[in-house]
Amino acid sequence: MAGPPGQRSRATFWQWVRHHTVAVLSTAADYVVMVGCVELGHLRPVTATAVGALVGALANFLLNRGFTYHATGAAFSRHLWRYALVSTASLGLNAAGEELFNSVLGLQYLIARVMTSVIVSNGWNYPMQRFFVFSAGRTAPSPPS
Repeated sequence: MAGPPGQRSRATFWQWVRHHTVAVLSTAADYVVMVGCVELGHLRPVTATAVGALVGALANFLLNRGFTYHATGAAFSRHLWRYALVSTASLGLNAAGEELFNSVLGLQYLIARVMTSVIVSNGWNYPMQRFFVFSAGRTAPSPPS
């Protein structure tokens, strides 16, 4: 982000706010689908977590690309394949966290999901989206064919 340090700090702060606003919205979509899969579809919580995470990831990608990072000028495929890599790892981390907290430690599945979401969002999703997926300063290699 160009500009004086104070201006860059404000821009970074507002980008962080937008990112977390999108995270809340996409997490809401994720949780609604997950709970629906468990309560109405009678899926296991771990399986439902993966389905919900997929829906949340799609919402998150589209909203972050346009609203958070204003990255609609870059090639869609550039962002999509990077996001797919990061999101696949995120899905694995979310499912593993649900397995650990729910199945191994015996926490209620929604509590396990919230704990997992906070850890994965702050430790993986935010830094990877900011510095890898939607980073303006890097040249992306061609997506795999």
